[in-house]
Formats: sequence, C-alpha cells, structure tokens
Amino acid sequence: MKIHEYQAKEILARYGVPIPKGGVADSPEAAKKLAEDLGGSVVVKAQVHAGGRGKAGGVKLVSTADEAGDFARSILGTRLVTIQTGPEGVPVRKVLVEETIDVADELYLAMLIDGAAEGVVAIASEAGGMEIEQVAEETPDKILRVAVDPVLGLQPYQGRRLAYGLNLKPELVGPISALVENLYRLFQENDCSLAEINPLVITSDGRVLAVDAKLTIDDEAMFRHKDLDGLHDPEQEDAGEVEARKFDINYVKLDGTVGCIVNGAGLAMATMDVVLSGGAQPANFLDIGGGADEDKVANALRIVLMDSDVELVLINIFGGILRCDMAARGFVQRGKADPSSMRPMVVRMLGTNAEEGRKTLQDSGLDVTLVEDLPGAAEAVRAAIDHA
Repeated sequence: MKIHEYQAKEILARYGVPIPKGGVADSPEAAKKLAEDLGGSVVVKAQVHAGGRGKAGGVKLVSTADEAGDFARSILGTRLVTIQTGPEGVPVRKVLVEETIDVADELYLAMLIDGAAEGVVAIASEAGGMEIEQVAEETPDKILRVAVDPVLGLQPYQGRRLAYGLNLKPELVGPISALVENLYRLFQENDCSLAEINPLVITSDGRVLAVDAKLTIDDEAMFRHKDLDGLHDPEQEDAGEVEARKFDINYVKLDGTVGCIVNGAGLAMATMDVVLSGGAQPANFLDIGGGADEDKVANALRIVLMDSDVELVLINIFGGILRCDMAARGFVQRGKADPSSMRPMVVRMLGTNAEEGRKTLQDSGLDVTLVEDLPGAAEAVRAAIDHA
C-alpha cells in the first residue's frame, strides 16, 4: 500500500525523523491560511502517488499566501500527469504546504527489500534530489549499500558507516546515523517494503530535514496494521487493481495490449514471456489462483477488459484445483453477460478436464483460438497482431 507524502512525513515524525513545518490542505482557503501561518514564502505540493510531480507542474514555490491559494485553486480537482502515472493521470485532492528550506546539501536515504540480498538493504547517496536509478547509472560509486542482518537488525556501526560515507561534516555524523536507525525501526515496525527520503536535506544552519518521503507498506502485512487502513487512497490506484482486490485476484496493470489470465504466479511470468516472444507487450500480470470458481474467472476476464488498451487476451490455464471446464464456463459466462466488451482470445488449456474446457470454448461462439503449447501461443499472438 502506497501512502501520500504528508502521511509518510507524519509517520516519520513519530519515529524522530525531522520534517519541515507545514500542513495539508484540501481547499485554496486552507492552503492560503497555512501559508500565512508559515510566513507567506512556502512550497505547495500536489499530493499524488507518483514521482515526477515537479516536472509535471505539481510543485510550486510561492512567495505570498495569495499565490499559495491561487496555485492550490489551479490544481485541486485536476488530474496530474507525470512520468509515472500514464496519460490518464491521477486526481489531486490535497496539497501539502511547507516552509521553504535554505538547502546546503541534498542526500538520499532509503530502506528496501532486496531479493538478491535476501533481506533489508539500507541505501544512501550524497547525490540526493535525483532519481536513484539515474545516480546508479551515471555515478554508481556514489551509492552506498549496507545489508541488514535479519536477526540482528541494523547495527549502530552500520549507520555510522553510511554517515561517514556521505562525506559529511563530523558534527553531522551522529544525527545522520541516528536518523538511519530511526528509519530502519520505522521500516521494520510498519512492515514496509520501501522507506525512502529523497532528498534528505542539510540546511545552511545545520539542520537535517526529510524534505520528501515515500513509504510503501506490504499489503500482506496490513492485517497487523489496522491503524493504517485509513491511509489507503484507492483513487490513486488503477481501477482494475482496486476491483481485483475485491475478488482476491492478483492483478497488476502494465503498458501493453495483450491481456493475460493465468492460474499461478510462475505460469503468469512465463505467459508474459510468451507475449514478448510473440512480438507484443503484456497489458497486465493476472493470477486467478488455484481455488477460483466460475464467477471469479468471469470477473478476472471482466477486469482485464476494463483496460481499454487490451486488444487481445491470452489465457493459459493448467487445470488442477481449478478445472479447465470450470474456467471455460467462467469465460463464456462473461462473454454472454457483455458481448460488446469481448476481445479475441488465444487459449491454452492443459490438465484436468482440458478437453471439456476446449470444447466449451469451441461451442461458445466467442472469438477463440485454441493452441496446444507455448510456442503455439506465441505464434497465435504474433498472427493476431499482424492481422490487426
């Protein structure tokens, strides 16, 4: 679960991480009042679950309270399009109004789950304020990494190692290393998958402030954090992903045109590879799961077809707990419910009742191409693209 910047900063503050003075507003009047209280010269930031806000016009430095109100009026209720949102953008319902900062240095600090390290890794860089991917590509020597032992946790010497590696003044090593430890504690206690501060600013008067922050909480751990449920903002998410959660369907929207429906995460990854080998791009990752019934299968197809970019649907079912005939009836059920929404389908079915499932689809009147194996599926995807 992603949360807004202002929510992340509220959590950071509870863990002793210093943040700028400010507040959140949902109206131009409230934004103006906050700016007045902060002295007029403030930065106003659109609150959306996406990076690249500054380049997209979602962040503005103003010198008066009236300007803060005017900017809030211009952006509240609109949809902000950034490099991370896609062309449809995301709605702006609130703005964060904060004091301006006299910046001396910008740093980067994050805790994240690293699959290669099989645990938590702390990352720091003296090249803050930039996208960390860009730093890694252009100046990899400026990225510091510390793997955290899952049993012992982050040790004080590791925080000091990062602080010294940032080439800071000696008097800042203590505060930065303490901040690293606090961020790790936040990360662990809230079951985060990402806790990022970019930039972590050193001000001209020697203060350390988290000027921007991102927190992502593991969805599978939310049952332990009922107090955080209210931070969820479904408006910021893809409608298909929100809908999929209602039916316990694992769905992630991607940028392609071939929708994928599969039972099993590993099979889903292989199916996306099939789409790529067929010369196309997958429109989604979707795993129905093993215990699906006809209604769940029908809803999976409905969710895939909610994406207007989908031109073809590739279905790859290995019948086990989910029998192929049951899956086929679910697809037919959706086709009869809304024929106009249907797209051509390429279907591979193996396993329990595969013959019955294929016959059900053959007799359905739907636009279905049945294939026997993955190379055949790739060829069918390529043929459909060429025909289109």
